Amino acid sequence: MVDHNEKLLQELLKKSGNNVCADCGSEDPDWASYNLGIFICMRCASIHRSMGAHISKVKHLELDRWEDSQVQRMKEVGNTAAKNKYEERVPPCYRRPTKNDPQVLIEQWIRAKYEREEFCHPERQNYLSGYMEGFLMKRGKEDSRYQRRKFVLNENEDTLKYHVKENKEPKGVLRLSELNVAFAPAKIGHMNSMQLTFMKDGSTRHIYVYHEDPEVINYWYMAIRCAKLHLLQVAFPSTPQSDLVLRLPKDFAREGWLWKTGPRSSDAHRRRWFTLDNRKLMYHDEPLDAYPKGEIFIGHESNGYCIKVSNTGNGCKEARFPFHVVTPERTYSLAATTHEDRACWLAVIQQTIKRPLTPQDSSIEATLVRKRTSSNSISIFSGR
Repeated sequence: MVDHNEKLLQELLKKSGNNVCADCGSEDPDWASYNLGIFICMRCASIHRSMGAHISKVKHLELDRWEDSQVQRMKEVGNTAAKNKYEERVPPCYRRPTKNDPQVLIEQWIRAKYEREEFCHPERQNYLSGYMEGFLMKRGKEDSRYQRRKFVLNENEDTLKYHVKENKEPKGVLRLSELNVAFAPAKIGHMNSMQLTFMKDGSTRHIYVYHEDPEVINYWYMAIRCAKLHLLQVAFPSTPQSDLVLRLPKDFAREGWLWKTGPRSSDAHRRRWFTLDNRKLMYHDEPLDAYPKGEIFIGHESNGYCIKVSNTGNGCKEARFPFHVVTPERTYSLAATTHEDRACWLAVIQQTIKRPLTPQDSSIEATLVRKRTSSNSISIFSGR
């Protein structure tokens, strides 16, 4: 038999805002923090519990016994009122997590809201200043070892530098305006890790870093996003801020293994790690390579870009589900191992083809075209 308080909680769940998790937006939350007065999902409830009962007191809506005073607190607050309080001053550059985002992003969002109360006290948002320095563990370009390196972010210079030796000249200088950053815990094998992707000498370069403290890696991530937003506001002063926020770093649309073959029927199928980063479809020998073996620009459908699906066999037992990415210069023959994997790749590439190009997209396309033209010229000259 359902008791009176459980009935009241179920009624409160039906109110607007309470029917999704207060922290990640998951539907049908079945937990609550009764001192904060919010309804949350199981994943977020575990993070609340890890902060300690002095911050958040967690109960299951059905499996735990509720006191009248606790139900009254839920009635007085609720998700909407709590959001107005704890998210009052979230900066526009801050990435608000959703249910499918990495654990470190969701955890630090929750701790920023209720433990550090960063969005009630903006002076605690240390990632907004446009300058940040500290140490991260960086993967070597030629080997898999991670070494401690000093990183310095300087918005005024449009740079993110890293140093092998602290008081020496930087080993690398990355332009913030051309930098993408993505959390990469599954690929790197560390919960608090990021992948930095940028253009170097006409090619894409990947850098992999991590920090033992999740708060630190999250601060670096947000500092890069905030600096990039400020640089965009300077470059495009008449563009609405909401539009510029959409240009901030995003996680890769999709990554995974595909089979690739050349344009000739005699070309062998080779297994490659593919990454779709905005409009760049890159392929690598291994997931943690410093450079891709090749890059395919995915332009707009009005310029001749499209996808074609083939349901015929291609001579490779593992590459059972082929498809073709058609560009004005060439058709790329790819294949997935499963029907589901191919469907996911087709969906994300099709979305990219239909999305209008931005000025930054056109700049990337021009860079990759120049690179291909230069490579073709070298190949012809050398007889390869």
